[in-house]
Amino acid sequence: MNEDLRICFIGDSFVQGIGDPAYRGWVGRVLAATGPGITAFNLGIRRNTSADVLRRCWREVEPRILPDTDNRLVLSFGSNDSVVENGNVRVDRTQCLDNLATLLTESRDRAIHPLVIGPPPVIDAGKEHLRRTADLADDMADLCDSREVPFVATTRQLAEDLVWTREAAAGDGAHPGSGGYQRLAELILAGQWHSWIARPTP
Repeated sequence: MNEDLRICFIGDSFVQGIGDPAYRGWVGRVLAATGPGITAFNLGIRRNTSADVLRRCWREVEPRILPDTDNRLVLSFGSNDSVVENGNVRVDRTQCLDNLATLLTESRDRAIHPLVIGPPPVIDAGKEHLRRTADLADDMADLCDSREVPFVATTRQLAEDLVWTREAAAGDGAHPGSGGYQRLAELILAGQWHSWIARPTP
């Protein structure tokens, strides 16, 4: 791992860690398990969709990166895109994928290594929301695979995880507590996190 490593985490409330009484979320837990030498920035905002992330990404990321430094970007969104408001999903699947593709292209143009974390499930949003989110996650995985970008699937795994579902149901219906975020962190750490961290910037 490069000793001068900067990682921006950008996305929604799951990135922000809403609901965690320890205020660590999955981002803090993944970083704690990774070790020292990382300068990290949590840029999660509640209710953000892929369109919101695309709109603000570089305005917020560029002041936090440095030239001649190993700069990384972790993207995670999609759960809010799949929410129905006023009879329509907030961001349709095609547009969400286009937004992700744009962010991946713009990351590479800036010599920034991206990593994508799939959208976690919103437990109280119902079966149709879960279906839409899971289908979107599958398409995101295919897009990342075509770009040789690591992707960590979370949607179905967490929808079947009793710790995540119980904590979310006991809270606001969407966000878990410490145990649920620990489960999400474990999925990420067991996925492509360590190989991504170890991979040098081209």
